[in-house]
Amino acid sequence: MRRHDIAIEEFRYDPAQLRDHWLALAAGDYAAGQYNAMTISWGSYGQIWNKMFFQVFVRPTRYTFEFMERFDTFTLNGFSPEYKRALSIIGSKSGRDGDKIGEAGLHAEASLGVAAPCFAEANLVIECRKMFWQDLDNSHFLDATIEGSYPKKDYHRVYFGEILRVQRA
Repeated sequence: MRRHDIAIEEFRYDPAQLRDHWLALAAGDYAAGQYNAMTISWGSYGQIWNKMFFQVFVRPTRYTFEFMERFDTFTLNGFSPEYKRALSIIGSKSGRDGDKIGEAGLHAEASLGVAAPCFAEANLVIECRKMFWQDLDNSHFLDATIEGSYPKKDYHRVYFGEILRVQRA
C-alpha cells in the first residue's frame, strides 16, 4: 500500500479507537528475519519528556514480549475494517507455533526508519523507539476490578515508544 509521511506534530490519534479498531504491534528486526506481531486493543498516545509517544502493554507470556525485550524499536500498524479477521488471527494465535502472519494473509515488510517490520496492507504505520518500560504492580491498583483482568497474574509490561515517523495511506 502506498503511504505518505505525516509530520509528527500534525499527527493525531484517539486511543479510544483501539476498542474497535485494533492495531498490530510488530517488534524485532525485519532484515534479520527475527520478528513477531500481536494485536493490541489497549494503549495511550500523547506527549511526555518533550516527545510524542505511544504507550503499549505486552504480557510477558506473549511471544512478542521476547522481541520487545531484545530489540529497541516497534511499529504500530492500522488497517481498514476488512482486516479485522486478520488482526483477530494474529491476536489469538502464537508466532511460536507457526506462521500466524501468513495465515492472517498479511505481509511484513521493511519499515523506513526502524528495524521492526511494518505491514504492506497497513494504512497507518507508526514507527517507535522504546524509551521507557515498567511492569504493572497489582499493589498499585486502586480499582479492585482491575485484578479481574489478570486471572493468571501475568501483569503487563508497559512500554513508552517515542514516535519517530508516521505514515498514512
